[in-house]
Amino acid sequence: MTQQVRRLARESMAFVLAGGRGSRLHEMTDRRAKPAVYFGGKSRIIDFPLSNAVNSGIRRICVATQYKAHSLIRHLQRGWSFFRAERNESLDILPASQQLNEELWYKGTADAVLQNTDIIRDYTPKYVIILAGDHIYKQDYAIMIAHHVDSGADVTVGCMEVARRDASEFGVLDVDHNDRILGFMEKPADPPPMPGRPSASLASMGIYVFETAYLLSLLQEMSTFPDYGNDFGGDVIPYIVKHGKAVAHPFARSCIRASSEKHAYWRDVGTIDSYWQANIDLTDFSPLLDLYDQSWPIWTYSELTPPAKFIHNEDGRRGQAISSMVSGGCIISGSSLKRCLLFTGVKTHSYSQLDSVVALPYVEINRNARLKNTVIDRGVVIPGGLVVGEEPELDAQRFRLSDSGVCLITQPMIDRLAL
Repeated sequence: MTQQVRRLARESMAFVLAGGRGSRLHEMTDRRAKPAVYFGGKSRIIDFPLSNAVNSGIRRICVATQYKAHSLIRHLQRGWSFFRAERNESLDILPASQQLNEELWYKGTADAVLQNTDIIRDYTPKYVIILAGDHIYKQDYAIMIAHHVDSGADVTVGCMEVARRDASEFGVLDVDHNDRILGFMEKPADPPPMPGRPSASLASMGIYVFETAYLLSLLQEMSTFPDYGNDFGGDVIPYIVKHGKAVAHPFARSCIRASSEKHAYWRDVGTIDSYWQANIDLTDFSPLLDLYDQSWPIWTYSELTPPAKFIHNEDGRRGQAISSMVSGGCIISGSSLKRCLLFTGVKTHSYSQLDSVVALPYVEINRNARLKNTVIDRGVVIPGGLVVGEEPELDAQRFRLSDSGVCLITQPMIDRLAL
């Protein structure tokens, strides 16, 4: 990374939008916002954009929270309190707090920034990068900021290549051969193709770079417009496309890949199926996402736990794990795990069998349970002898069964079984 790029990172602030519920995760977000959902054995989803910012050299960060923010705020306080004001570092948590008027909630992504105008100005960043707090990926934001400066754009939009047939699920960019954005459409029925690539489209990642003075002035001006929707994707970006200069920044130019990672990795783990799949994929011999890459660490809150322990060695009662990830504090007591991901403090008891299970922190699985293709929420106690993943119709009556047959289990669901 050149000195100029490092300087641009130091002159920038990251503003993370972390107030979304993530309703497609259903009961998993009943008690926490989507950015606070656990991922990868010991992290939360928000740790990925925050780690990207820190690893990129950005040391001034704001996190705007809204929906059921307690779990998220507690995580940020515990795991992200290492910033030092005397080194010009900061991480500010910004709940919706009536900054501009008496309405409590942020009315949209752009309004979340507008309501915190004074706080942003106090830090005097020259550039602001707006980030979604609910995606899994590794990216050097400093490279994207440098692209923004070099292009002379009013806004630079992070984007990734997707199959055109799938692009209707995203905000899609119509660009020319010089990355200039000609149009921006939310979930179009007929997505525009990439130049020279008729089968591919460019989808917005919800990442935007602005010069700070320009952004705050524009948001203030647009807030007076009739029918203004207070949203970057629906309002601000289309306005700049029409009246200014908007440039696309392909993810491939600034994504971070370890030597073992063959492709640029980005996931929206916003459904039960995608969440389960992304976690289970981490157990592969050569996973698509390398969490062991020390050159780009994923920072998080690390609990003080003893090592994982495996006990008993009898036929049918052998503590063992095959192609699995087992976190600290776990005790695998006479149980068999295959292609599982266990978060901190999970306990499995004798004769239980787990296949393709994602167990969140402090789950307890009692004797003789058989679980397959399952996500278990934090702190759930699985009763002895419970069988999940073998009879879909029965699973659908008792738990949350996804379209692909993945079962989500929460404690209230278990409690209803005893009624």
